[in-house]
Amino acid sequence: MNRIQYATLPVLLATVSCAAAPGADLQPPAELKRKIPELAECKQMILVTTAGWDAVPAQLSCFERTASKDSWKQAWPACDAVVGRNGLAWGIGLHGSHPPEGPTKKEGDGRAPAGAFRLREAFGYAAASDAKITSFPYLPITPTIEGVDDIRSKYYNRLQDSATTSGKDWKSAEIMLRPDGLYRWGLVVEHNWKPFPGLGSCIFLHIWNSENSATSGCTAMAKENMLKLIHWLDEKKDPVLLQVVGE
Repeated sequence: MNRIQYATLPVLLATVSCAAAPGADLQPPAELKRKIPELAECKQMILVTTAGWDAVPAQLSCFERTASKDSWKQAWPACDAVVGRNGLAWGIGLHGSHPPEGPTKKEGDGRAPAGAFRLREAFGYAAASDAKITSFPYLPITPTIEGVDDIRSKYYNRLQDSATTSGKDWKSAEIMLRPDGLYRWGLVVEHNWKPFPGLGSCIFLHIWNSENSATSGCTAMAKENMLKLIHWLDEKKDPVLLQVVGE
């Protein structure tokens, strides 16, 4: 059994068990569901776990259920993933902000956010008609779409089309149409979505460069697993992403 730690505000540490075998049950504790009501209602869950705050290798598992009162069933066997080059740090999401234990996510810290998060939309280089993503919002990436990381911009922590944005005010951003293809398929994570300047921006699930390469703060996986994930997601099932440190 892999014992997983969760935390909420005020400081709440609870454990939930999940077996590696497909079809295993997973049930968040009742207290955790009260603190994060989205966990009580969602019918799809992505669980990313690492061996420690500074660890880069991760395991990604997908769970689903038919009704909110049902037990979780693993959708398919867990796959390998990687997180930020410096590991994980508490982000801002459905769980609130962060407890005293563990590092706190900051802009440019090379850490992926730990916690519970909604997923905003899928994105990719393919046109919507070619992507065939019908159950989740999809954004086709064009040469002018940028991920804004300028803490002084009103568009901080958003994907914006520089060609059509009125009042473009950012001086720092990432061009999403990357030549290396890492964003050919991906998902926008609603981390620090309010947002608070300097506490981390433009967090995605996306394709990795390799199983031995870390990210600058996102969670990455093999192309085939990323593609499987975004076609599995269903907006009507209110999917939630959990990224946590295992014991």
